[in-house]
Amino acid sequence: MVIKTVAGLVLLMASIVTLACESKAPSVSPVEITALIGQMRDMAWAEEVTQAQVLIEQQRSHHDQASTGWLVAASWLGRGASFAEQWDIAEQYAREAYDGSVVLLSDRALDAESQLPTALGAGIEVLSRALNAKGDRAGALEFLRGAHESYKGSSLETRIQKNVLLLSLKGQPFPSLDVEHYLGESTSVASENLEGKVVVAFFWAHWCPDCKQQLPILEQLHTQYGEQKLAIIGPTQLYGYMSRGQDATPEQELEYLQGAYQERFPIPTWMSVPVSHQNFLDFGVSTTPTLIIIDREGIVQLYNPGTLPYEELSAYVERLLAT
Repeated sequence: MVIKTVAGLVLLMASIVTLACESKAPSVSPVEITALIGQMRDMAWAEEVTQAQVLIEQQRSHHDQASTGWLVAASWLGRGASFAEQWDIAEQYAREAYDGSVVLLSDRALDAESQLPTALGAGIEVLSRALNAKGDRAGALEFLRGAHESYKGSSLETRIQKNVLLLSLKGQPFPSLDVEHYLGESTSVASENLEGKVVVAFFWAHWCPDCKQQLPILEQLHTQYGEQKLAIIGPTQLYGYMSRGQDATPEQELEYLQGAYQERFPIPTWMSVPVSHQNFLDFGVSTTPTLIIIDREGIVQLYNPGTLPYEELSAYVERLLAT
């Protein structure tokens, strides 16, 4: 086709621009996508699955479905459906979050932006839980271990390992702990020092308020059962900062933990506190605190990311001390 006039050229260019605009993804402001993510997160925790699904499908045509924000919103619906054990819906939206994240990884690093690990991590977690819920535990573990290998060294490593251990650690021997440093007075985490004892392993962080709330419960356990061959150990790691998020070298953070921190939050003399980043990787500690209970034979009987009340912990400990 030959364009004979300037007017014809202008019309052709206008048509091209119009087609390009029509093919572009919808433009959504950061405020709008943040609001959608917040709504999906709140509905997930409330297990309002039907309402969340209606909302996200109403919003679908208005959003760029390849954006990390949209994938995070979808991942929250997947998580909410998994909380409610509505596995078909959970799998549908977790798959959308997972597949979309994998596509984005073709041209960027996983940790290059803050939201991408959230979407991908939730996708992996919920897809594995859906497999397990449908009776395919072996398939869930195979999927998780493949993901662990793919994203080793990234911010997702401990989260994926946590999900591996939720399906596999109970009934297995408690692995040896790595020790780079100790805090406090006690240094008895060697297996020979724990032999024949019921052990509660309390993985904690100095910045973690839930950990501070869990410690008095452990104190109560020690008071009640400490003379009946109960041992409590408290692995932690360095995070690169001190109080109020102030950056710190490993030496500065250790000095802080052994000094100013202990003045405010004393580490109990009855709890050995080995310090090592490797333990948090090996035991999948993406949630603090994480509690592990080991029987007298050194076999894991409970792996619990999160806090536990005294009644539940003491019931486990009493039963294991009696056997």
